[in-house]
Amino acid sequence: MPDLQKPLVPPKRKKIWVDYLVQFRWIVVIFVVLPASFLMYFSLYLGDVKSAMKSEKRRQKQHDEDVKKVVNRLKQRDPKKDGLVCTARKPYIAVGMRNVDYKRARHFEVDLSAFRNILEIDKERMIAKVEPLVNMGQITRYTVPMNLALAVVAELDDLTVGGLINGYGVEGSSHIYGLFSDTVVAMEVVLADGQVVRCTKDNEYSDLFYGIPWSQGTLGLLVSAEIKLIPIKEYMRVTYTPFRGKLKEIAQAYADSFAPRDGDPAKVPDFVEGMIYNPTESVLMTGRYASTEEAKKKGNAINNIGWWFKTWFYQHAQTALKRGEFVEYIPTREYYHRHTRSLYWEGKLILPFADQWWFRFLLGWVMPPKVSFLKATQGDAIRNYYHDHHVIQDLLVPLYKVGDTFEYVHREMEVYPIWFCPHRLFKLPVRTMVYPEPGFDHHHRQGDTSYAQMFTDIGLYYAPGPVLRGEEFDGAQAVRNLEQWLIQNHGFQPQYSVSELTEKNFWRMFDGSHYEHCRQKYGAVGTFMGVYYKCKKGKKTEKEVQDAESEILEPAYAEEA
Repeated sequence: MPDLQKPLVPPKRKKIWVDYLVQFRWIVVIFVVLPASFLMYFSLYLGDVKSAMKSEKRRQKQHDEDVKKVVNRLKQRDPKKDGLVCTARKPYIAVGMRNVDYKRARHFEVDLSAFRNILEIDKERMIAKVEPLVNMGQITRYTVPMNLALAVVAELDDLTVGGLINGYGVEGSSHIYGLFSDTVVAMEVVLADGQVVRCTKDNEYSDLFYGIPWSQGTLGLLVSAEIKLIPIKEYMRVTYTPFRGKLKEIAQAYADSFAPRDGDPAKVPDFVEGMIYNPTESVLMTGRYASTEEAKKKGNAINNIGWWFKTWFYQHAQTALKRGEFVEYIPTREYYHRHTRSLYWEGKLILPFADQWWFRFLLGWVMPPKVSFLKATQGDAIRNYYHDHHVIQDLLVPLYKVGDTFEYVHREMEVYPIWFCPHRLFKLPVRTMVYPEPGFDHHHRQGDTSYAQMFTDIGLYYAPGPVLRGEEFDGAQAVRNLEQWLIQNHGFQPQYSVSELTEKNFWRMFDGSHYEHCRQKYGAVGTFMGVYYKCKKGKKTEKEVQDAESEILEPAYAEEA
């Protein structure tokens, strides 16, 4: 009996050789990855400058020629012997942590590497026309000096327009504008038969316009997009508000910070995000655009966080827990990319000393390492280690379920810090892969309107508590449990992350009806791989390739949870 009264102690995990590879991986990062990353960043920067020096007319002409090359390449494919179509980009280049295993199987490559130009900035229509490989750092470098920006600017420099449209993108302004794809006005797409179409929400290709987001490039090849621009100011006035309490209390304070109960639009900030550092402490941040004149008034604090030696943003925000609420002004472009240098807080795991003042001063200017180079140098053993002992997930959940989600994550994974920001999920003319809860507009919950339900993106990017304590942790099972919880609570898992979903559960989480309609109508079946096939974990077998190439179309499991 005395033994039964002893508290259960989680078993310790025995270290294996891969643990030491991970522990000393910083050596490879310092001497290989960081120098290679710097050279790549510099090379891309020179290419961007060269492109910007060309006239818009010349850029458009080059674009038209490149599109013709894509069309001709597609027409060279022999469906009887060539694999399914995908881009020629190397498997490790993608920013997401999901492994591009479909490229290890037989496939037919189309090179889109030339599509990284800003084609036009139309100040009258307030539209930016860009190619799919234009990234966030490139577009803000071009537009911010004009006091213009995309309505939604994803935080990391390397995130591309194509990835954010075909997948998903969110930012602190998404509580106003929605996801990145919601800010797209038109898309130029090359279909399976080589036809080039321009789709908008109200032309003959409107079904394709609504089908492309979250499709992962499986309906056609995106070759340009027209995206909404908004006027901005030179600075962001950021308010850091510490909050201590239970996780559900943090969730309510967060909702109150941007969704006033009286519905007064004047109280809605331009930007919102929050970070939870432990189960009882968080910092909520709101931002409003401010002019240079306002920022430089006597007594106002200006923080140029873009300097390489500056404290990482998440650690700077954490000081509010000691200082109390404070306000400062950050140059707008530096604010947009506030999480880039530290990769949120993943940089701390990659280089344990990279947040120290001496490292920031000496080598902060070469940060961050390119995610693609980190993946290219890790090998299968380290890659599988991260799958089992690391969490890289974003969870999109209704605002009113944020508190429950925080508690679930703490109970099942114990991952801290947690990043979160709100986003609208609009009621659209068709039911797309992600959609608001049916009947949400009748409940009048906080943050909701008649045309959009307020959701929240909850970002988990760190090692779980049990792993940090050296305890056993089944990462694959934890992800399976998380996915089931999301299905039951009308949540969604962005496809960049490692997924354990079966095909049936994938289509329980996402609605496949409109997607499959587009697959059939636009000839994608047998040419482009299906979205589940593309996202599925693990290398594809030859039989899977053959099955995907066949014209037998399995119905999507479009079920309501």
